Amino acid sequence: QVHLVESGGGLVQPGGSLRLSCAASGFSLDYYTVGWFRQAPGKEREGVSSIDNKESSTHYADSVKGRFTISRDNAKNTVYLQMNSLRPEDTAVYYCAADYSLTGLAILVSDSPPNVFDHWGQGTQVTVSS
Repeated sequence: QVHLVESGGGLVQPGGSLRLSCAASGFSLDYYTVGWFRQAPGKEREGVSSIDNKESSTHYADSVKGRFTISRDNAKNTVYLQMNSLRPEDTAVYYCAADYSLTGLAILVSDSPPNVFDHWGQGTQVTVSS
């Protein structure tokens, strides 16, 4: 089967770190641009970070710049989101999406529904609280 699976979410204190994983099965993720999104209750979905397919350029929302780092491991068919200096406002469900055609910037700012992307994961909860 072809799908994306996020993992690595959990409860962490403010200032702490988490590493999210977006693992692909059934297809090779290195041909796809991958984006991380998040959605908190009552708020619109926000593009957090993205990484392009070919040159692996990375992009970040201003709200996470300098704290989050996106990377890919093609051997493991996985994209990671390292989140440091977490804040309560980072609390949300985090989703990853993969698209063959979109650039990293395009996927970061996209407000398209999930079914527009080639692949969309089920999400992982991140809660930042003391």
